[in-house]
Amino acid sequence: MASLTASLLPPLLLQNRKTLYRSSQKPLISYAGGRQNYAVVVKASGYSSESSTALSIVKSVQNVWDKSDEDKVGLIGLGFAAIVALWTSTNVISAVDKLPIIPVVLEIIGILFSAWFVYRYLLFKPDREELYQIINKTISQVFGL
Repeated sequence: MASLTASLLPPLLLQNRKTLYRSSQKPLISYAGGRQNYAVVVKASGYSSESSTALSIVKSVQNVWDKSDEDKVGLIGLGFAAIVALWTSTNVISAVDKLPIIPVVLEIIGILFSAWFVYRYLLFKPDREELYQIINKTISQVFGL
């Protein structure tokens, strides 16, 4: 845990003092009233950000990079292809969005499909269980479990 204590112009007179407390009963912010008399106590606690998705993706890429001896060129090519695909899809979407009627039609299709999906899989308990089984089956097929 990291802790940080900052004191700005320590209070000379603690008259009309207002203090905010946390559960540990140590002052979080102490205000002595007046324009220049105040003290701030800040406690920062470190936390593990390993649950962050971006960090786990970076670690996964580093593990794959370290394990592969001969496929590093292939991994670089795959990364480049992903960037090109992202750029291309962004341009295609912006071009379709400029057409006069297509965005409205696609939006209506999306709303109808979402309504159908909710009715088909999410509204009733047996259907939710069926969706759960389909997802688990697909995951096991993809990862070979």
